[in-house]
Amino acid sequence: MTARLHVDLGALARNIDRVRTVVAPAELMLVVKDDAYGHGLAPVVTAAARAGVRWFGAFDVHTGAAVRRTVGPDARVFSWIAASPDDIAVAVAERLDLGIGDAALLEEAAAVARDAGRPARVHLKIDSGLHRNGVRPEDWPAFAARAAQLVADAAIDVVGVWSHIAEASDDEDDLARAAYDLAVEQARAAGLTPEVRHLAASAASFARAEFRYDMVRVGAFCYGIRSAGGPAAAELGLEPVARLEADVVAVDGDGVTVGMGALEGLPSSLAGRASVGTPAGPRRLLALGERMRVEGWADAAPGDRVSVYGPGGDGEGTATDLAEVIGTIGEEIAVRVSPLVPRVYAGE
Repeated sequence: MTARLHVDLGALARNIDRVRTVVAPAELMLVVKDDAYGHGLAPVVTAAARAGVRWFGAFDVHTGAAVRRTVGPDARVFSWIAASPDDIAVAVAERLDLGIGDAALLEEAAAVARDAGRPARVHLKIDSGLHRNGVRPEDWPAFAARAAQLVADAAIDVVGVWSHIAEASDDEDDLARAAYDLAVEQARAAGLTPEVRHLAASAASFARAEFRYDMVRVGAFCYGIRSAGGPAAAELGLEPVARLEADVVAVDGDGVTVGMGALEGLPSSLAGRASVGTPAGPRRLLALGERMRVEGWADAAPGDRVSVYGPGGDGEGTATDLAEVIGTIGEEIAVRVSPLVPRVYAGE
């Protein structure tokens, strides 16, 4: 295998600084789901903690526990998927903050916490219209009242109220924000005192200050992955953190063959539609599978580097540039790089 993913942890730290500057005074929660968007969980979390990040968004409890082992007891780790009472028990034991968007899950968290003799730290989720789980608005007042009872019983500690938004249009997002604001008011009326409110992810956290509240959950932008159809990373003051590359292994006919090894996980639909970077500048991607075929160039030779995506030094596009070719998002390209591809870190 000749493929490798170069990860610039210095660029990650600079992006983190940029995001924090934009969203201040709201706090940054760095989202590290999917092995830190394919960049490698432990190195990313270590570098982010060194850069001053205090909150990490881990999606599932397994990842949250791994973050806790990496950064120690002082960081806050938010996991918003718990699949079983065993997951909840791990979350309580590891002092994770747990997203709760279901009445039954709230009761399970309280029961596990009572058994553990330690309150579960929870963030209550309102369904603000995206329907990506969360308590429906008509059920929310009773849900908040029950949470307040469980706080009084020392079974849970309600740390936050949160939700997702679609980021599909300003009008839809404004409706979601209104539903969210009402839910926060109703939670407070029930006697809850959440310390953090969080609603926005990358795009909304940059574009709309009113969505920032106390904290924003930012993943893609911290890795320099811009939104599909949105401004370039440079316009946002960000830089791509990763460069995916591989070496030419053969030159024949009108093309070159690149040894991709485990990179067959990248979408084959990119073939014939995307370009990659070479020592001679951009060249058309002809085929993608166990071996990648690229349009040739004068003096091409085995050992030459081909950049699939990255900062653009060889004329390659970004992960989002590739994604836009096939109608998806840059995060999908990044997370489809096989974990068998070596990660090479700089800027540690």
